[in-house]
Amino acid sequence: MDNTKYTDDELKKKLSDKEFEILRKKGTKAPFSGDLLYNKSTGKYVCKVCGNELFSSDTKFDSGSGWPSFFATKAPSSVKLIPDNSLGMKRTEVVCANCGSHLGHLFHDVPDQRTGDRFCINSAALNFKSEGDKSK
Repeated sequence: MDNTKYTDDELKKKLSDKEFEILRKKGTKAPFSGDLLYNKSTGKYVCKVCGNELFSSDTKFDSGSGWPSFFATKAPSSVKLIPDNSLGMKRTEVVCANCGSHLGHLFHDVPDQRTGDRFCINSAALNFKSEGDKSK
């Protein structure tokens, strides 16, 4: 994971203020406010900073949490999982394995999905590439 791949100044030019707050400062958007929450198109979800492929539309589901949720990553090496005990909670932070950007959190609370996992990811941390889009 290369956290120094992009400087804060470079990212401030590339990202909106809210995206920067989420991806670099571990912020979040209000629930039910992200533009990818209700996306049902077929394709892949990639890191907004570096384009690393993170999730497939095949693993996306409606968790009712207000954030896009996935029951598995595209590949185990796509993300890095970091213990997060902030805000008085025991959680697992999910970051992009390529650039270290904050994506969201992992919870193990979904008994009706194949893995039991819920990767709760900020829409602002993702770009969506439809199945026919060959760009990175």
